[in-house]
Amino acid sequence: YTFDEETGGVLLTDSDDGFSKEPRPVWAEEMNILEFNKFWSYENQNQIPYLWAESGKYFYRGKNIANVKGGNLYQKPTLEVVDDTDKILLPVDIAKMIEKNRERMESLRQQTTKRIFNYWRRYRKKLDCFHVAFSGGKDSIVLLDLVKNALPKSAFVVVFGDTGMEFPDTYKVVDEVEQQCKAEKIEFSRASAKMSPEESWKLFGPPSTVLRWCCSVHKAAPQTLKLREVLNKTNFVGADFVGVRANESARRAEYDVENVGRKQRGQLSNNAILEWGSAEIWLYIFMQNLIINETYKKGSSRAGCLFCPMSSGKANFFRNNSYPQEIEKFIGYITETVSDENIDSYINNGGWLNRKNGRDLKNPVKNYEEKISDGYLFITVENPKTDWKEWIKTVGDLPFPYEVQEENKIVTAKVKAVYDKTSEMRIFKSVFHKSVACVGCGVCESNCRQGAISFKKKFYIDKKKCVHCLECHNISAGCLAFDSRKLSVEEGGKKLQSLNTLSDHAPKIEWIKDFFDNPEKFLEENMLGVVQITKYKRFLCDAELVEKKTKLPTEFTELVKKIGWNTSTAWGLILVNLVYNNPQVRWYVENMPVGVQISREEVEKNLQAIEVSVKDSKSIAKAFKRLCEIPLGTELNFGVTTSEGKNLATLKRTKANVEDGRVILYALYKLAETIDQRQFNLTKLINLTDSDGVSPAKIFGIDFEEMRQILNGLSANYSDFINATFTHDLEKISLSAEKNSADVLKLF
Repeated sequence: YTFDEETGGVLLTDSDDGFSKEPRPVWAEEMNILEFNKFWSYENQNQIPYLWAESGKYFYRGKNIANVKGGNLYQKPTLEVVDDTDKILLPVDIAKMIEKNRERMESLRQQTTKRIFNYWRRYRKKLDCFHVAFSGGKDSIVLLDLVKNALPKSAFVVVFGDTGMEFPDTYKVVDEVEQQCKAEKIEFSRASAKMSPEESWKLFGPPSTVLRWCCSVHKAAPQTLKLREVLNKTNFVGADFVGVRANESARRAEYDVENVGRKQRGQLSNNAILEWGSAEIWLYIFMQNLIINETYKKGSSRAGCLFCPMSSGKANFFRNNSYPQEIEKFIGYITETVSDENIDSYINNGGWLNRKNGRDLKNPVKNYEEKISDGYLFITVENPKTDWKEWIKTVGDLPFPYEVQEENKIVTAKVKAVYDKTSEMRIFKSVFHKSVACVGCGVCESNCRQGAISFKKKFYIDKKKCVHCLECHNISAGCLAFDSRKLSVEEGGKKLQSLNTLSDHAPKIEWIKDFFDNPEKFLEENMLGVVQITKYKRFLCDAELVEKKTKLPTEFTELVKKIGWNTSTAWGLILVNLVYNNPQVRWYVENMPVGVQISREEVEKNLQAIEVSVKDSKSIAKAFKRLCEIPLGTELNFGVTTSEGKNLATLKRTKANVEDGRVILYALYKLAETIDQRQFNLTKLINLTDSDGVSPAKIFGIDFEEMRQILNGLSANYSDFINATFTHDLEKISLSAEKNSADVLKLF
């Protein structure tokens, strides 16, 4: 689609070329907030939009007339005028825009309606129910209208997942839609969590981009429990029509129209409007004269939770501007739960958004401890909230013996340490994570399709109903409350870092290119979403291409540009930096043998064995594929993957294409600086394990003979840096005490 100068609207086309994937209409109310009225004249009405916006760009009849930059919770984004030749702005000609797009929109409507009907007809005799997941946002409003037109009114139910954190205007939409459904004899239900947001934020700590317990506690679990109540059946199998769209995020772009268990375990999902763009969504709303959530007119591009960690600073400004009292409540929850002395800075600068554990909280989990002593792993829980003996009923037979002692409200479990990194141990630990932190949030109950878990009168596991499916443990750390409030585990005095540093946003080749095209301005002027840019910043910092504090390009960035940012040599140097700074990349190097093809399931199982959550293990496996698609894979030959359809099938690390021996020299100096050692034996270097450093041989997949040849060449050409001797059974490698890794980079 493109802009239509005649109507001021959007025009669907047959071309893939267009200004954006996600345009949205802009009404006078948003324009007034940004002070468009200082530069343009327009009637102050909010029935018809005037402009279209995409990210920070505002368009009037095909022209980019203004941009907005910056903004946070308390600071208004800056309005930059680009083109003010049109002094008087006219509203979009909605009727004519609809007419120009009618043929294409009618075709899309018919296709989608037919898809919904055929799906229902295929499964109606196999499933217990069909339901529309309604949120009050534009996508679910369109989806509900499509389902109503496709199916008999008695064929489905509508469920609004009331998080208690919705926009005030969303509740107005829900009230109106509920009345419409009742008038049409469509069953409409509201599902809410067992606890209020005030209670949950205080019990779990504020949600963050990493700790998104809120989606499970306040959305998914309540809807499952509500449907069980409506159907009076615990082990129901249903299909939900969900209004997710591929253009909304990189993660959703990987969804299929039909899937099983992606949103809720054991349930089917139909993403009927997955391939719709926002232009088509808005055209449909105007064509069908559907209700519009007023929050869109106030500058919000999405109508999810009011104070969401996934929102940008600009989005938070619009929300705080329109709903200050409601926002203040959530700020109060953060203030009450976080121990940071400079709480205002913590909130304004997004400290709460990046929280990874309970370190910042006033009530972290301090009464749980793991330690290894005399060949045994000891797990100690003080003052448990729930009885471990109930949770252990869900586990079934374990492949190792264990002992548990209880005395004065202290529970101590003892297991041989040799079992510590097994997948079964992850489940065993989960029992005690639940015991120490469970708050009865309902997620375990919703995961249990047998109805074996009950919190109604007291916490109880019905052993006769439990089939040991382990779904109640298939949660981050086995318990969301524990996961959100746990402290970093310490092992040998060194804090273990989170492995999932990239989430579902490993860098793409276009991000790499855009950064090197303009490294000075890229972090400020980019089109990435708030989570994408956060993860990419982490990648750039770990690659030492950006300073961690200033977020400015480093001298290393200039060197990479000089060498050629898309060369194997540049990415050899970058890989070394990533291995020493990024635990996710280091895990690939240390745990994926070169030349061995491993199934995705095996990679995920290996990660879960070291207590990586199921969700994170899937993200880490998928990130490997993305890394193989940038020059790290295409030029340096870091690894390859195979797929079955859209799904990742296998992963393989491959021998790197190291064209310049100085890359190996750089890796050697990085190793030497890390372990404080300047002399090496080649055999020991090749087989280096259990070290803070990583052998260049392991990083690049180089065998003994090739390594010996590279070291001989380096010794001959850079004798000031290295002396390697391989005569008379000697394998001595000596690095200069006067040089460091920064000096090696100067050799380029």
